[in-house]
Amino acid sequence: MFTGIVTDVGEIVSLKPVAQGQLHRLRIACRYDQKTIADGASIACNGVCLTVVGSGVEGGRTWFEVDAAAETLSMTTAKHWTTGTKLNLERALKIGDELGGHIVAGHADGVATLEKREDLPDMARMTLRTTRELARFIATKGSVTLDGVSLTVNTVEDVTFSVLIIPHTLSVTTLNGWRAGSEVNIEVDLMARYAARLSEMK
Repeated sequence: MFTGIVTDVGEIVSLKPVAQGQLHRLRIACRYDQKTIADGASIACNGVCLTVVGSGVEGGRTWFEVDAAAETLSMTTAKHWTTGTKLNLERALKIGDELGGHIVAGHADGVATLEKREDLPDMARMTLRTTRELARFIATKGSVTLDGVSLTVNTVEDVTFSVLIIPHTLSVTTLNGWRAGSEVNIEVDLMARYAARLSEMK
């Protein structure tokens, strides 16, 4: 479990396709203390929960390795990641940690596309389009996770929705690099998904 509060921005320093391209072994450089990264630990990378398979230090910088499997490559933006790609990182939630965002599983539901970016005084408004299947779980003032960042939905209209990004978020995540046409990983609110399922079962 995660909260959608990014704690570092990592960078892919190597990417090796294996298993006929159905699996990508990624090495990601970060600022975490290597001693705190255990093999088998979960780290959300742009909102995708991946399992650490190794870690170390090189050139004074920590790195960890993860495998992105076929389903991840087909459903998320991971298929476009290359050496040099910057990723929003979040360590798994510990009991007693502050729940600063909302409950995030790290299981991206798909991809949303940025339709428009408006730079406003001290913030940016991002308007995105998603699928009809996912749009039904998105509500005004509800929560959504985009590239691993917990955000509050500002407006909703059919299959498009907007979010307002404050300066702090723009400065400590990759969101400031978003431009019209950018694809981002989306995870809808878990509570909205359960509420919809309960409604269907009535």
